[in-house]
Amino acid sequence: MWQIIENAGVVPLLKSSLQHGRLPNAYLLVGPAHVGKMTLAINLAQALNCTAATTAAEKPCGECPSCAKIALGKHSDVQVAGLNSGKESRVKEISIEQIRDIQHSAALPPFEGKYKVYIIDGAEQLSNEASNCLLKTLEEPAENVIYLLLTASEQSILPTVVSRCQRLELKPLPPEAIEKDLVKKKNIEPVKAKLLSRLSRGCPGWAITALDDEAILGERSERLEHILEVMHSGFEGRFTYASQLSMQFAQSRKTVIDELTLWLDWWHDLLLIKTGSGEHITGIDREADITTMAEGYNIKQIRIFISRIQEATAQLQINANPRLVLEVLMLNIPGRNT
Repeated sequence: MWQIIENAGVVPLLKSSLQHGRLPNAYLLVGPAHVGKMTLAINLAQALNCTAATTAAEKPCGECPSCAKIALGKHSDVQVAGLNSGKESRVKEISIEQIRDIQHSAALPPFEGKYKVYIIDGAEQLSNEASNCLLKTLEEPAENVIYLLLTASEQSILPTVVSRCQRLELKPLPPEAIEKDLVKKKNIEPVKAKLLSRLSRGCPGWAITALDDEAILGERSERLEHILEVMHSGFEGRFTYASQLSMQFAQSRKTVIDELTLWLDWWHDLLLIKTGSGEHITGIDREADITTMAEGYNIKQIRIFISRIQEATAQLQINANPRLVLEVLMLNIPGRNT
C-alpha cells in the first residue's frame, strides 16, 4: 500500500513502471520539505523488494518481512544518505566519502532483496566532489540498483546529475486532501485536522509532525502573539524586534524565513477577510482576531504590505543585509485607519 497522498499522477506512473519492468536507474524527487518525498521513496523501495504473492501493480503490500524491514530502516539493501547519516556531527554537506561508500556497496549484488535502493536525502547538499562522484556512478549504472535523489532545491544540483534522473515533482496538496487523510488515517477530530491541513501549506508531513508534537502549535501561537505585539508597537519596539531577528539570522536563516512566513500568512488572511473569502484563511484558530484587525485596514494597504514581506524574504535569501532589510520592513507596517 502506498502511504503517500496521491500527487499529480506520481504513484500511477510508478505503478506502471513497476508493472512493465521499465525502471530508470535514478529518480529525482522534487518538492518542498514535508511534502512526502521520503515517504514516496520508502514506498518505492518497498515495492521493488516486496515479497508478497501479488502482482506488481498491487505492491507494496506493507506487511511482508521485506516491507516491514524497509519501513523500520533495517533492510540491508535499502540505504539512506544525507546530512544526518554522516560520521561527523554538524556537517554541512553530503561528503564524497558517503558517495564512495554507496559506490562500494552498489558494486555488490543485493543481499536479501531484488534491488538495492540508495536514497540521497537533501541532494542539493551534495558537495562538489560528491556530486561529480555520483555523476560517474549514474553514468555507469549497476544492474538492479536504483538511486532516489530527494531535493527541495533542484536548481542547486549539478545539471549533469539532474539530466541522468527521471524527474518526479511532488507539489503542495490542497488542504482538503490533507484534512481528509488526517481524519481517515490518524482518526483525529475534524476541527484539528482542518487547522493542521491549513497550516501545513500543502505538505502533509508537516501536519503529521505537528500532530505528534503539540509543542509545534504552541510555539506558533507564542510567535504570533509576539508578532501582533510588534505590529501594535511604536518604532522603538519594531526596531528592537528587527535587531533581534537579524541576530537570529546569523544563527539560522530558516528561523527568520519561517518568521516572515508567519507574517505573510497573517496578512494574506487579512486580505481574504477583506475580499469576502474568509472561508479560505489559514489561521482558522485566530479568525476572530483576524476579522477584528482587518477592519482597521483597506485592501490597498494590505496588498502593499504583503508585497513588502515578499520582497524582504527574497532579499534575505540573496544575502542582503538582514538588519537593514528587516528595519525597512518594520517601517513599512501600515498605520491603522480610524
